[in-house]
Amino acid sequence: MFGRNPWFETVAEAQRRAKRQLPSSVYGALVAGSERGRTIDDNIGAFAELGFAPHVAGHKPQRDLSTTVLGIPTSMPLLISPTGVQAVHPDGEVAVSRAAKNRGIIMGLSSFASKSVEEVVAANENTFFQMYWTGTRDQMVQRMNRARNAGAKALIATLDWSFSNGRDWGSPSIPEKLDLKTMVRFAPNVLPHPAWLYRFAKSLQLPDLTAPNLKEPGRDAPTFFGAYYEWMQTPPPTWEDVAWMREEWGGKFVLKGVTRVDDAKRAVDAGVDAISVSNHGGNNLDTTPATIRALPAVADAVGDRIEVLLDGGVRRGGDVAKALALGARAVMIGRAYLWGLAANGQAGVENVLDIMRGGLDSAVLGTGHASVHELSADDLVIPAGFSRTLGGAGDEGPKVAAKGSIPRTKDPIG
Repeated sequence: MFGRNPWFETVAEAQRRAKRQLPSSVYGALVAGSERGRTIDDNIGAFAELGFAPHVAGHKPQRDLSTTVLGIPTSMPLLISPTGVQAVHPDGEVAVSRAAKNRGIIMGLSSFASKSVEEVVAANENTFFQMYWTGTRDQMVQRMNRARNAGAKALIATLDWSFSNGRDWGSPSIPEKLDLKTMVRFAPNVLPHPAWLYRFAKSLQLPDLTAPNLKEPGRDAPTFFGAYYEWMQTPPPTWEDVAWMREEWGGKFVLKGVTRVDDAKRAVDAGVDAISVSNHGGNNLDTTPATIRALPAVADAVGDRIEVLLDGGVRRGGDVAKALALGARAVMIGRAYLWGLAANGQAGVENVLDIMRGGLDSAVLGTGHASVHELSADDLVIPAGFSRTLGGAGDEGPKVAAKGSIPRTKDPIG
């Protein structure tokens, strides 16, 4: 746009373009990270500590990067991680879903998204719907039913959030809603970014700051902050609640936010089909170790019983290969595709996915393999003391009821 070659060759360049194009408040929401930002830095930096041990000859002329996640085929072991309110582009999650479809990738849709589950599934039938533990059980059932009826293939329950507040560099200013008064107030922040403004003007729509997937029948969709308040006021879930949610959904179920071995084992007991080793992209408790450090112990503990995914810090295809080598079935990416969306819409997301594919293929080639399934720790140079085993000893607590025998308790709101 504006004379620039729209193609970019790295996620870092996509981020630079996103920073130039987006109002600072929007870009700041993408960067985020809590408190001092140690965890978000470690998520990225830990991948750089791992090295490859490539072969010099005997490389395979053909490489198979495809796999399955929960039985769903994907062209490479990478999923779109659900992120909320994608105000970086007017097409938002629909553009991301189309890009994922075009590249054979599974789409993850947030319940806090700016586009409806019906629109997104229509763009990509291989969509996983994500929910938080928020609201009453009746509300959660209604949301699960809606996602199921729309055709979502799996449910992702995200629980790695403790409402950490405060960032040393300041939190972005995000309005409750966009009206004339708000637009005048934010004009100095928006007008210096004509590319972002032009896209929304051309689409004849304003950035949507509501959460349509949390809309109750007969009522307007809540604003993002209204939905966030509901979430904060909901009593946190127990392991029995996790098992109830899995039972109520009735299909493939992913628990996102696991970093501890004891939690991973409890997740297995609760009947989940997969877990995502995640620290909410560095937006939960700061100084939590990088997810790639926690992955090996979790994968060793439960990887033979459920699928283990990884979320956090993935910026290159080589990062994907490293996660697979340490036990992940696949990875999930968030900020990387959002920067691509900001840089060039749907084509920018496809650009990011192509970058990931190219880097992954190079790693599989260099390590002498014909398939992503052959990657192992032998392909890596792992520094002493790299990994972290969280919750690996001591009493793991009582097991929850087995699948099919979940006790029905009263609504958590009372």
